[in-house]
Amino acid sequence: MRPAHLLAVLEREFTSVKAGHHTPVMLWGPPGVGKSDMVGQVAGKHAVPVIDVRLSQMEPTDLRGIPFRKDDAVEWAIPAMLPDEKRHGASGILFLDEITSAAPTVSAAAYQLILDRRLGEYEVPKGWVIFAAGNRQGDRGVTYSMPSPLANRFSHYEVDVHLDDWVAWAYKNDIDERVIAFLRFRPELLFDFDPAHNPVAFPSPRSWEFAHRALQKFGETPDLLVDALQSCVGPAAGIELKAFVDNLDNLPDIDGIVKGEDIIVPKEIDLQYAVAAALVGRAIKAKSNGNSQEVFGHILDYASRFPQREMGVMLVSDMHRSIGQDLFAVPQFSQWAKVVADVMLYDS
Repeated sequence: MRPAHLLAVLEREFTSVKAGHHTPVMLWGPPGVGKSDMVGQVAGKHAVPVIDVRLSQMEPTDLRGIPFRKDDAVEWAIPAMLPDEKRHGASGILFLDEITSAAPTVSAAAYQLILDRRLGEYEVPKGWVIFAAGNRQGDRGVTYSMPSPLANRFSHYEVDVHLDDWVAWAYKNDIDERVIAFLRFRPELLFDFDPAHNPVAFPSPRSWEFAHRALQKFGETPDLLVDALQSCVGPAAGIELKAFVDNLDNLPDIDGIVKGEDIIVPKEIDLQYAVAAALVGRAIKAKSNGNSQEVFGHILDYASRFPQREMGVMLVSDMHRSIGQDLFAVPQFSQWAKVVADVMLYDS
């Protein structure tokens, strides 16, 4: 399932817990596709804590607690990491990460916690949801086969990578527009992981964020930049991104386009992707300014000049995802829409 749809699922699971309709959710997927990030986004939206429990690093007693004698009976000390309404708040997310990397004895200790929301005398607060995540056995991580009794305690979703969803996230999180443009140009590199070769560094939604950071740190030192990019996304993708960035010296005047000047569309496809990404970035920055409608209009005018209309459609679609309904109020939008009426604008 694509990330945008999974976010809607996690959001609904979170809001349904108070009505008693929450079902623990298990997210499956290879490393680096954003499983934990989606959980964090839901928590951030509702301003609630996430208690991240890494089962792979635990012993059974870490989860069950340590027994101690009280009078003539044995009781269990509740682990402080588990959600407590007084310490952590009335609502939140208990996130059981790396659950497929946990030893069978540890995952067995989690059975009652996941299904019954309790461990012995301990009970998960009513406002807390339970999400879990793990890698599949074919992903070459340290994984165990999930026992059927544990699997039957979850609803299961597999996380796919989706470029439009990643691009929307990237603009929202101020990812370097050069990285966005490059992945629009080379979409197959958003996630390129071959478990048979077990690479150390490889392209993934997570590692492209690392590449963004490398551009900020080493952009002024070209002799270090290529090595830094390769260390993030792998040798081949790192070299390609460096070559792409170097070619942006031939980029047309973005400021001139935003001002409405008659700027020629570059013939090179990679530069067209770079222009489109830069213009979306300018549209986002202009949204809070008084001249936003003027800027949006000039960008729409330029979008209609691309020789391939699909390029303009991509530009305007990314603008819409980033700035919302304000785009429809621009006079040039209806004119542009008529020109591309036979080209799909939005995904279903």
